[in-house]
Amino acid sequence: MPPTAPPPGPAARPAEGGLAAHERLYRGLRQLVMHGELPPGRALTLRGVARAHGVSMTPVREALRRLVAEGALTRSASGRVATPEPGSERIEELAAIRALIEPEMAARALPRAHMALIDRLALLDAANAEAAVTGQAVTYIRTNLEFHRTLYLRAQTPAMLAIIETVWLQLGPTMGAVYARLKRAGAPRHHRMILAALRAGDEPALRLAVRTDVTEGLRHLAI
Repeated sequence: MPPTAPPPGPAARPAEGGLAAHERLYRGLRQLVMHGELPPGRALTLRGVARAHGVSMTPVREALRRLVAEGALTRSASGRVATPEPGSERIEELAAIRALIEPEMAARALPRAHMALIDRLALLDAANAEAAVTGQAVTYIRTNLEFHRTLYLRAQTPAMLAIIETVWLQLGPTMGAVYARLKRAGAPRHHRMILAALRAGDEPALRLAVRTDVTEGLRHLAI
């Protein structure tokens, strides 16, 4: 696939100072990758990214370096930087990591799951359901990950969350490509199972609902 520049996103707005420009670019590109707005294997060049986002080469170089270190982008032996393109075995490995860690984070969040949090999650679930039935792949991925991240923040396990966000980054481009092709007759049910378990304070049901949500969602990617 020929190198192309990512679509302009939040990072396209100019910022003052090299560090501010780098941070803005880093966050914008990271979001594009995680939410599946760039296809798997999309090559990124310094010049192309700089032109698309209206910044100099210096913040681009630093932003890409951070994203490669984080797993959001890959760098080949020849120096080619691209979005992740995991094979089926790698996807299964990443799915296993999610299935192990995410139920644990949800269980640790349960004692702190007050009603305001559950109401916030219900709103995110409604937005996620609408995106699913209307075929908005990027919005579906974004609201799905925001649903999970909002819950996991209550677990107060930053090391676990950092690991899971790295997994989300590696899966983002593939999720975007696959979900754009899926036709859904209705909204996913697993978030409603998570909400019911939170309201009931049922830890075993919560662990099962999160694990099922993760594994059933990712099985589409390994086909």
